[in-house]
Amino acid sequence: MFFLSFLSIANTLDAQSVITGAQRTEHYLPVLKGKQVAVYANQTSMAGNEHLVDLLLKNGIAVKAIFGPEHGFRGTADAGQKVANDIDPKTGIPVISLYGSKRIPSDEDLKGIDIIVFDIQDVGVRFYTFISSLEEIMEVAFQHSIPFLLLDRPNPNIHYVDGPVLDRKFKSFVGMQPVPVVYGMTIGEYANMLVGERWLKPEAMSAYDKMKAAGLTALQVVACTNYRRTTRYELPIKPSPNLPDNSAIYWYPSICFFEGTVLSEGRGTPRPFQYFGHPSLPNTLFSFTPVSMPGATQPKLKDQQCFGWNVSGSSNESFGRTAGAIQLSYLLEAYRLFPEKDKFFILPKSGDATASFFNKLAGNAMLMQQVKNGVSEKEIRASWSADLEAFKTIRSNYLIYPN
Repeated sequence: MFFLSFLSIANTLDAQSVITGAQRTEHYLPVLKGKQVAVYANQTSMAGNEHLVDLLLKNGIAVKAIFGPEHGFRGTADAGQKVANDIDPKTGIPVISLYGSKRIPSDEDLKGIDIIVFDIQDVGVRFYTFISSLEEIMEVAFQHSIPFLLLDRPNPNIHYVDGPVLDRKFKSFVGMQPVPVVYGMTIGEYANMLVGERWLKPEAMSAYDKMKAAGLTALQVVACTNYRRTTRYELPIKPSPNLPDNSAIYWYPSICFFEGTVLSEGRGTPRPFQYFGHPSLPNTLFSFTPVSMPGATQPKLKDQQCFGWNVSGSSNESFGRTAGAIQLSYLLEAYRLFPEKDKFFILPKSGDATASFFNKLAGNAMLMQQVKNGVSEKEIRASWSADLEAFKTIRSNYLIYPN
């Protein structure tokens, strides 16, 4: 007990001393001096108590455009909600939404831009779309011969690797590369892997090669310091509206599978990704009612009393941190208890289960079939093991931070 308490205190102290890439200004301000800069950022792009854009302007850096991802530059839009272009009221800089009418900047957006700076807090989960945004903005940067500078941040789910590895036949914006659901890398390590494994589009890789041959630093990652893979890092700012705290972040890889089913995953409640259920489940279970609220204005099963589970609280709060694995038992139990099993998974209008959102989240069609067939969690995990080990071998080539 003493050892565990000491370890917890030590990890907390380590987290307090972590210096993010954005805080290491001496490593990137000289690179940006005299250049026309575009910044890919949101509300998490903080250097201490100062937003990155404000810090750059204060230091005489010419920020000409801000690119905003899913949830917008201020991080307040609903999941999946299209976000319009805007003008940042504080700085007057154009904010170009890359989660609205388009996902990549146009030639006009990039006109005169000398370098792109990327600084977004990730949570290390394949279907959390910021790594998809990262991939697309890297591709367009290289294709326009624009250097890409990434300011790295800790990943709260860096301590394990788990889940099915994506089959490219199920590629979508919630999963673009053959990585597991939880891939155990910072976003900077992931960027290095995209380039090192040549997973970007061929035309982007060709442009990258030409930049390197010309002596340009096509990709630069400013790493964190005082950070280890065992560091428990409490995010100072919620990365998106429905991940309000570390408990939600730890449960997110497990509970997000319910987004591909008719069950509520807890949006529109005080505990998104910790409350989940459906009106058809037994009324002896935990009850909750999703309602409209900022960040979840039209939640699934809005204003309907649902019965299911509450995994928040003292015994479950840090499950993801302590177990180091995706929890499948609730998904299997929910399916077992659901009365109309043919309606459990949300299917597209075509009725083709292969194209379902659940399969996009899983990255294959196997997991859905395993759930339907009553396969045990142990057997499901065994079906992932070979692909996970192969991925870990690839991943090992790009790790920056020690255990």
